[in-house]
Amino acid sequence: MHHRLLIINPGSTSTKIAVYDEEEPLFTDTLRHSAADLARYRQVADQFAFRRDLILAALEAHQVGLSSLSAVVGRGGLLRPIPGGTYRVSAAMLDELARAEHGEHASNLGALLAHDIAEAAGGVPAFIVDPVVVDELAPEARLSGLPEMPRRSVFHALNQKAVARRVAADLGRRYEELNLVVVHLGGGVTVGSHRRGRVVDVNNGLDGDGPMSPERAGGLPTLGLIHLAFSWRHTLREIGRMLVGEGGFVAHLGTNDARQVEARVAAGDESARLVYEALAYQVAKEVGRAAVALDGHVDRIVITGGLAHSELLTGWIADQVGWIAPVAVYPGEDEMGALAAGALRVLRGEEPALEYEEARA
Repeated sequence: MHHRLLIINPGSTSTKIAVYDEEEPLFTDTLRHSAADLARYRQVADQFAFRRDLILAALEAHQVGLSSLSAVVGRGGLLRPIPGGTYRVSAAMLDELARAEHGEHASNLGALLAHDIAEAAGGVPAFIVDPVVVDELAPEARLSGLPEMPRRSVFHALNQKAVARRVAADLGRRYEELNLVVVHLGGGVTVGSHRRGRVVDVNNGLDGDGPMSPERAGGLPTLGLIHLAFSWRHTLREIGRMLVGEGGFVAHLGTNDARQVEARVAAGDESARLVYEALAYQVAKEVGRAAVALDGHVDRIVITGGLAHSELLTGWIADQVGWIAPVAVYPGEDEMGALAAGALRVLRGEEPALEYEEARA
């Protein structure tokens, strides 16, 4: 049976859409939203009709009729922690996302838009795939030194899981048969321990755990951070920006563009080289930690994400961790393809659609 999928990936200032015929994209489009457009809406959920109408207009412009769709797939938003997989959009999911019960983010609109357009297409299935709240942590990985502060699993689940499956296919194996350390290098950096299909440990790149990145400070000396917070020189919002948005490369070098940093390294800038090497060193240390979570039995170390295009950076990392396992580099981040692949596995009967149900009291 032939499958045609509409993929919807809402971001803070744009909505990416694509139509896939099986694995092949028929078209991709980025619908950009100006600050003036979005200023009319108080909350993200209020943007629903605005974005839906733009998507429908784009489909009409590309001459794609709703009746031709087999399913609609949205980017998963901020839900409660759930195992990885492809989830059927449910009433409980829609209710929690509409109320932003677990936090407000543009990705919350993914399931809402997918459900509405799927209904307009004649009631075809609507799905989300591997949202950022995927939580498969081993019990011992969840504990911190304070019971009040358990570790949370928030990471690049969609890309990490998709790339892990690509590696398995390239090796002629199943994802569920392998132990992988997957490194996502982007605006944030997350390193996951994939044990036979489950991410049993991963740093929380959103909250600042793990390596620094182009714009995130990463893990910091705890007492130093406490003294900074209680120095009263900065507001809570300002400190938040120092940790996420103005940390890492931005704090050290004044840019979040790794291409500029690498150009400075090539031109002989020793300060830029030190920061770039420090990123590689911190990532390599995190890979070592991730290997421990797999008892040292690692089939591949996989480096992916936008920064994986840098042969200099990935080369430094590989030199430091290659003794653990062979290193494979899969540059970039194909979120749209990953969303399509997740829905196709369900539509083809390769795996079941998971159900997101109302939380029990």
